[in-house]
Amino acid sequence: MTMTTPLADHSAPVHRNGPRNKAAVANRRRLSTAHAAMYLLLTALALLWIFPLLWALYNSFRDYDYVLTHGYLSVGGFTLSNYTESWEVGGIPHYFLNSMLITIPAVLLILFIGSMAAFVLARFPWKFNVIMLAVFIAGNLLPQQTLLTPLFRLYNAIPLPYWMSSSGSLYDSYWGLILVHVAFQTGFCVFVLSNYMKTVPPELLEAATVDGAGLFRQYWQVVLPLCRPALAALATLMITWIYNDFFWALALMVSGDKLPVTTALQNLQGSFFTDTNLLAAGSVLVALPTVLVFVALQRHFVSGLTMGANK
Repeated sequence: MTMTTPLADHSAPVHRNGPRNKAAVANRRRLSTAHAAMYLLLTALALLWIFPLLWALYNSFRDYDYVLTHGYLSVGGFTLSNYTESWEVGGIPHYFLNSMLITIPAVLLILFIGSMAAFVLARFPWKFNVIMLAVFIAGNLLPQQTLLTPLFRLYNAIPLPYWMSSSGSLYDSYWGLILVHVAFQTGFCVFVLSNYMKTVPPELLEAATVDGAGLFRQYWQVVLPLCRPALAALATLMITWIYNDFFWALALMVSGDKLPVTTALQNLQGSFFTDTNLLAAGSVLVALPTVLVFVALQRHFVSGLTMGANK
């Protein structure tokens, strides 16, 4: 008698995890919907934020008389005369030079002093490090207006030779503005760089010590080159903040020929009438240097932020 072997069933396997797979698909759909809603919200906020800038840029190329005649929503009346007039009437080249005389030395001093202080806090950990870091940051917690009267009296009491200040004191001098910016921004620089320098492998500093490198050489030739992305990010922020300062320049300067470029826009405003399109063109010219700095340092700026976040 011959035995027949039953054929194997090659039909498709039965998935027993059907409800679980459906739940996973539903979760993915909910996540994709949430991501899409988040992107739409962020896009709307970005457009809301950038619209005034684009509107000012658009109207800076339009003639004011044409806008008054046809309305702001009209298209036409394009001209470059607003830029040439604001450049000449506002005295932007002179005030821009004043801003450079204040911004460049202040940024260099902030990065140099802040990086040295951060190196000490990161290289020599001790129990009062947190307190020292809090002292550096505490100055930024005070409103600037509360320090105006004490600084005014202090600046008038500190004499300077006339080759450094035509007023004979820190008041109404470039040095006074440079020092106040250094005092306010160094704490933030120390806070960022000290946390960044703590990620430097200690083996590098130990190897430098074995090779006979002193503390300053370790700081200058080992640690500082590794902090280049963080320094570029801080330089971008400091240049933007100091260049755009208006409060301290107006409070600690009295000579009109020493004022920075942010005050040059006042020359474009009349007592009874203001050409808003001319003012928009002047604002674009004033803001252009900071945009160029950010574009030039964008790669280092982004890498500095991302490396600090990852570490």
